[in-house]
Amino acid sequence: MVEKELSVQLETGLQARPAAKFVQEANRYSSDVFLEKDGKRVNAKSIMGVMSLAIGSNETITLQAEGPDEQQALDSLMTFIEQEK
Repeated sequence: MVEKELSVQLETGLQARPAAKFVQEANRYSSDVFLEKDGKRVNAKSIMGVMSLAIGSNETITLQAEGPDEQQALDSLMTFIEQEK
């Protein structure tokens, strides 16, 4: 398992459209991917799970991946979250 704590740099956070794109990106990988915020952990491949965290801009989250392509999944999703729009 690989894990990384990071700050969300997206202007709108992971709300609506960015959340949908994030989930779509997470689903490209066979590894299990999770997001954690304030002690709540959800499946990052679930739009409802991601939206339930209500992740805003500049909030700190933990991204976790476990599986055969865990490092690629983590790197790709980190890049997505940390990009400024």
